[in-house]
Amino acid sequence: MWLVVAAATLSAQSSPSAVQTSTHSRATLGGIVTKEPGSEPVKKAVIELIAESQTDGGNYTALTGPDGSFQIEGIAPGRYHLFVERPGYLEIDKHHPRTQGRVLTLNAGQELKDLAIHLQAAAVVAGRVTDEDGDPLPDAQVAVLRQTFVSGRSQWEQAGAERTNDLGEYRIAGLAAGSYYVSVTPPPDFKSLIEATGKISAPEPRSGTAPDKPAPTSYQTTFYPGTHERGQAAPIQLHAGDEFPVNFSLTPSPTLIIRGSVINLPPGATAAILLQSKDFSTVLNGTEVRKDGSFEIRDVSPGAYTVVATLENAAVPMMARQSLQVTSSNVDGLRLAPQPGATVRGRVRLSNNANPSGPAGSARRDLDQIFLALRPADADDVLPDAFILGDGFATLAHVNGDGTVEWKNVPPGHYYVQLSGDASGTGEWFLKSATTGGFDITDAGFTVSGSMTPLDLVVSAKVAIVEGTIGNHKGEPVADAVVVAVPEARLRSHLDRFHSVHSDQSGRFSLHGLPPGNYTLFAWESIDGEAYYDPAFLKNYEGQGKALQVNEGERTSVQLEAIPAPDQASESQ
Repeated sequence: MWLVVAAATLSAQSSPSAVQTSTHSRATLGGIVTKEPGSEPVKKAVIELIAESQTDGGNYTALTGPDGSFQIEGIAPGRYHLFVERPGYLEIDKHHPRTQGRVLTLNAGQELKDLAIHLQAAAVVAGRVTDEDGDPLPDAQVAVLRQTFVSGRSQWEQAGAERTNDLGEYRIAGLAAGSYYVSVTPPPDFKSLIEATGKISAPEPRSGTAPDKPAPTSYQTTFYPGTHERGQAAPIQLHAGDEFPVNFSLTPSPTLIIRGSVINLPPGATAAILLQSKDFSTVLNGTEVRKDGSFEIRDVSPGAYTVVATLENAAVPMMARQSLQVTSSNVDGLRLAPQPGATVRGRVRLSNNANPSGPAGSARRDLDQIFLALRPADADDVLPDAFILGDGFATLAHVNGDGTVEWKNVPPGHYYVQLSGDASGTGEWFLKSATTGGFDITDAGFTVSGSMTPLDLVVSAKVAIVEGTIGNHKGEPVADAVVVAVPEARLRSHLDRFHSVHSDQSGRFSLHGLPPGNYTLFAWESIDGEAYYDPAFLKNYEGQGKALQVNEGERTSVQLEAIPAPDQASESQ
């Protein structure tokens, strides 16, 4: 048996806990990687074992040999995520691709040597993009999209994307089996190119007016099988190993335009406009604002958007946001009135009344680990953690060692505070309370409309832990089940109140960091992404979860029966 075993990464070697763990108390992992169907061994597959706690464990890699086998020795005990990479293949279980890898718990001295990993040939979408004359359209962006439920609303996300070459050809590989949509977006500068050649529109007349001048045309974002309307797009169904042909022939069509004005511009200030897609959570277009405050955004496809206006060279940063639904006609008369943002300033205390500036300094170090985020209560206004617009509002803030935290230039709106980053990800803290002006805003949130809003925030390290096992209807352990603690109905718009984890190879799971409250625990053998955020999805499983009340600092043990995957439900009856 030929094996290549890589040493632990530097982060594991430099960990005191990992170094001090004796050789006889370390674990061994081995197994075989095969291609399905047929169980053919897969060589040169990269095995990555990544510790959940980099303090106690480390990262390890191995390469499969000609017979598909691998072995990793000297693994520090702990909980790990295992990933397998081989170009052209995806790891699968009996239900779905393992996009998040699998969870393994390795104990001191344990030898897990019979791990079976199954790969499946990935699918490919390939084709050609041409113009109305059949000529190749280079540098067009072709995207393969799937519908997901993100940040409390249905969105499309990219599963893969490529730009066409000089022949108009593209090839998007590495796709899992499933249902997808395909779109093509012409290159940003193509309109100016075709206008320069006179291919689409005639030059402007030197004098006079043209009252009957047709609307300007251009190539627009097009969805398979050839529509500009997202709602009319047709899905394609990919199977393992497919090479699905999708060709586009783009035809110039009247462009959609958003026209408006930025009002109340301060003297000397200039404005810029950004168009953010709500369907794709990306910034798609932008334009400059004329001296009179008017602006025009061209080549807009139908869809849901947020138009953002920001001011430059102003005494203080100012911004305006407007939600907009673009259908089949131009939008005229949009008026944006930028306003200065407010300051939200808070002080964070520990629930055990520790003094963050005390001589021991332990609380100071603890507070320094915490990140907090301001989340708009309106799901349409949700922005990524790292969102910063010019010198304006950043959603994520780091708590200082003295417990102070501050957000500047916060746009008017309704917000709530949540733990973010490392603090919530490790399950070591939860936000116990948030108040302003003596009012509790932990669940209800608060309104920003003035110059400064003070917050009093209390965090607790007395996190609740829910652990247990997942079994099927026969009582057999279910590995890699998705366990979700769903909060009570009134809090389901707060996505940070949902907590999820995967079961390990023995069906065991451990949920850390739950704030006190009432939850329903669900365990699915398989689930598509984060569908549990969708109320309509949860409604299908009413009565199949386990109600649980969680108290601060409490450790609870439960046993759950996994909800079968759709293709297994009939077998369990």
